Amino acid sequence: MHQPPTYEVDGEAIRDERMEAGLTQEELARQVGISRRYVSHLEKGSRRHMKPKTYRRLREALNVTDSRLRPPCPTEGDPPERK
Repeated sequence: MHQPPTYEVDGEAIRDERMEAGLTQEELARQVGISRRYVSHLEKGSRRHMKPKTYRRLREALNVTDSRLRPPCPTEGDPPERK
C-alpha cells in the first residue's frame, strides 16, 4: 500500500523557533490547527513526521524556512544510521 508523503522535522528546532516567537505550545497548536499534545510530541521527538499541509501551516505560523525545521541531511562521508 502506498504511504502519503511526509516531512521529517527537527523537534528541537520547532521548540527553539516557538519560544523565539514568544508562543506557548497551545498558541502554536491553535495557529497550526493541531493539538497541543501533538506539538509536544513533535518537540520531544516522539513524532517526527508531518503531512505536507500541516507542515506548511507550521512553517507559516513560525515564519521559518524548510532548512530551519528539517533535520540536516547526512553527507556522503557520514555512516548510515543504525536501527
